[in-house]
Amino acid sequence: MSLTASITAPARIIRYSAANALADMRHMYTWKTWTFGWLGRMLAQVTFFAFFGHVIGSADQTRYLLVGNAVMTCVIESMMVIVSTTWERRVGTLTLLSAAPAPLSWVFIGRSLQWPVSGTITSLVALFGLGPAFGVHWQAGQILPVTALVVLTAATTYCFGLFVAAVAFNADGARNIISNATYLLMMAVCGVQVPTSYWPDWVRAVAQAIPLTQTLKAIRSVSGGSGPALVPACWAVLLGVGWLVAASWMFQLMARRGRRSGSMGTGA
Repeated sequence: MSLTASITAPARIIRYSAANALADMRHMYTWKTWTFGWLGRMLAQVTFFAFFGHVIGSADQTRYLLVGNAVMTCVIESMMVIVSTTWERRVGTLTLLSAAPAPLSWVFIGRSLQWPVSGTITSLVALFGLGPAFGVHWQAGQILPVTALVVLTAATTYCFGLFVAAVAFNADGARNIISNATYLLMMAVCGVQVPTSYWPDWVRAVAQAIPLTQTLKAIRSVSGGSGPALVPACWAVLLGVGWLVAASWMFQLMARRGRRSGSMGTGA
């Protein structure tokens, strides 16, 4: 296979899978149900946590909680990849996909791209729309880097979610539990509600391997002007690539096992 073909083939498959993801999104939401249902729910969640800082009268705590939970909304949506990865099995197309010559991972990389895209919009609305109501104001020079870092957060945590989805590939009945548990653990240890320094050393070590910890550190640096954001952002990129490679390998492993056992269409 030529270099051009080796690049265009995956890109074409991912593009077709992304089109399928967009069709799913249109089927699940209208602009009204997304705006007043999903977005409203996420803004209510951010407001709930930000009020803790407001109640104790700490502007710093209010900023900390609002920024952390606003960024967390894109992570919650990105973790929906764990759920939607199982949809191919549920609709009976997984057997056909596993028989195709292309790697299964290419399909699943594009299969759930609606979530990080939607999550990015949700986070940006929460940060820039809801933030001023809690005294979190943004300078013009902060808007572009924060937007880029939110996109990076959604993309890299999506890569992490793909890996979890691949590990849970055959756990169709537990997909919602795994998705919820994953983002709740991230919310607890990655610096969303409390600084990572709150946790024991081994928990902090685990948190450093999750892209959210790095991107949130970068966003807080830009928000508070407390330090450079480039180093944690670069770490997030490296972690995202690493998790994507691990997810691709895991999908291929699960596909080989499924073909041998004949379980690709059964959920066994």
